[in-house]
Amino acid sequence: MNPPVTAPTDAQLLDFVHDEAEMLDEQRYEAWLELFSADGRYWMPLEPGQTDARLHCSLMYEDLMLLRVRVERLRGQRTFSQQPPSRCHHLLQRPRVVSRDDAGGVYTCRTAFHYVETRGDEQTLYAGWSTHTLVLEGAALRMRLKRVDLVNSDAAFGNIQLFM
Repeated sequence: MNPPVTAPTDAQLLDFVHDEAEMLDEQRYEAWLELFSADGRYWMPLEPGQTDARLHCSLMYEDLMLLRVRVERLRGQRTFSQQPPSRCHHLLQRPRVVSRDDAGGVYTCRTAFHYVETRGDEQTLYAGWSTHTLVLEGAALRMRLKRVDLVNSDAAFGNIQLFM
């Protein structure tokens, strides 16, 4: 018989959000992918207030398989758009736990951020909010959904190379 799983504290949920951003800043993409649940999604809506990624266009809506392909592309020797490689930095406001369902093991955190992506002499600043829907799998937290809402999501963008 398995021992009962203790619900995460708010501090553990907030640490998860900070640790996830740190993994991206340090380009530890394989460890970052392990944070996702098997049904995990990374979603960047195209329009403010968008409620359904399947019925509307999005800047990104990727499942774990597509995220793995993007990570492999970033590491590829023939990925000329990554020579020199892109780098990033997340500046996070204090995350907030906006919902918690201890019985169902589902938690939601929302974080305002500034994100800088740089490659060579070019540097691009993005601002917005990330929403992490976290699920408890055994004793581990996993991302079921990371939603990134940019302030200017409906603007024309160049290539966004990395993950916000």
